[in-house]
Amino acid sequence: MGSSQSKPVEVKNIDEKRDAIIQHLDQFQDLSLDENSGNPVSSDGSLTYNQLKTWESDASKDPKTALSRTVLDHTDIPTALISRSAKVADSQVFNLSLPYQTSPITNQRSSGRCWLFASTNVIRYDISQKLNLGEFQLSQSYLFFYDKLEKSNHYLELSIKHADLDIDNRLVNHFNSDPIGDGGQLDMANNLLERYGVVPQSLYPESYSSEATSRLNKILTLKLREYAISLRSLVSSLRNAVSSTDEASAESAILVAARKKKEDFMVEVYRILTITLGAPPKPDEPFTWEYYDAAGKFHTYTGTPVEFYKAYKNKQYPLTDSFSLVNDPRNSYGTLWTVSELGNVWGGRPVQYVNTESQKLKEAVITSIKAGHPVFFGCDVGQFSHSRFGIMDTSLYEYENAFGVHFGLTKAQRLQTGESAMTHAMVFTAVHLDAEGKPLRYKVENSWGPGAGEKGYFVMTDKWFDEFVYQVVIPRKLAAPEHIKVLDGGNPHVYAPWDPMGTLA
Repeated sequence: MGSSQSKPVEVKNIDEKRDAIIQHLDQFQDLSLDENSGNPVSSDGSLTYNQLKTWESDASKDPKTALSRTVLDHTDIPTALISRSAKVADSQVFNLSLPYQTSPITNQRSSGRCWLFASTNVIRYDISQKLNLGEFQLSQSYLFFYDKLEKSNHYLELSIKHADLDIDNRLVNHFNSDPIGDGGQLDMANNLLERYGVVPQSLYPESYSSEATSRLNKILTLKLREYAISLRSLVSSLRNAVSSTDEASAESAILVAARKKKEDFMVEVYRILTITLGAPPKPDEPFTWEYYDAAGKFHTYTGTPVEFYKAYKNKQYPLTDSFSLVNDPRNSYGTLWTVSELGNVWGGRPVQYVNTESQKLKEAVITSIKAGHPVFFGCDVGQFSHSRFGIMDTSLYEYENAFGVHFGLTKAQRLQTGESAMTHAMVFTAVHLDAEGKPLRYKVENSWGPGAGEKGYFVMTDKWFDEFVYQVVIPRKLAAPEHIKVLDGGNPHVYAPWDPMGTLA
């Protein structure tokens, strides 16, 4: 179709392709049609009685299978298959640690607030040192309150924005499935910190519904879905009623009307939250905090939550000036990513990831620990781990020996098939290096209370890091220039909202 004449087809290439196809077909023709040479026993794909008999005959003759049957039919599988050698090897001894240890070990209890606990555990590290505090916690519940409030608003804004989509549309269905779940990400925590600041836990302590969130989430989600349906109906009816030829002006008027209705709904959301969590301090109103330092000396502080955060955050490595490195082997390294429509504060900073090799994440951890800075990270904590022993080790369980199978999925394949995702956020506080400076294991501060692990701390092997750590947060001043270049380059690739990298820890 172009201006120049097309080149004639070379017959030689066609002959080569034909020969290759014939050779490939010949390979299949050489196969025997006998059952024992590779054809399925069941031609229609259903299971047969003969298959069951054969499988049982083979299994009953295998001594290892017989032993496994004897033990595992009346025992918890992971408990019975814990490797003693792995337990011995995974010691809580580290040769590179933070110079200071905060206390107490925090406990998120029956909630999905790990990202808020990890964030506040990083922030309190500097506050505790600056103020010479003993046991000290920041109020996770304070940030949790405003996160629920902002997520509710975010969900209703999405409902207005996508009101033209069918209710069965995959995007709408995704939003409706879990509008205000407990989970979150670093950038979402930073949205809250910049907008609302933070307060000591004694000024806004835990409540029943902050420690056990399911009942609150159920009530709030029920109302939010009802509000979303109302907003969709309102937008639809207004569009049908508007006859203006100025489409932009009409859409603007519809948005104003929808947001006015949304604000009426948000009054009820706020009331539900204050009833269940308590009325929190206002971000722009002063509070007074009275406390003793570690030496027993009395102190007092007066200021707003925003002022408190600005006064005592780490000035050299503020969390709000940090960003996420991720390891997603499905996609090219050295690229910037975001997640479509993911967030908590409407109009706030988006969730952004710099995708890079697992080795680069490890280097970031070591750099931060050497600089005396704790490291927020995200992982799939339920994989090959034990909460009571506090061990994360791919060799922890003897599954393959007991069942006679091999688990062969790669990290990328686990993401592709839904086998793995970023499910939990914690904090690295130490790492054990070999003589060449390579990491062997990591010390992890969890938020499951002192009864989990070794007084609340876990140990992670380097192999487990490679397979199940997806995110490491690095302060900009400690980040590699190559990663800063990617971050500042903008124009991110976009994950779908339901992508496993959009899962909230």
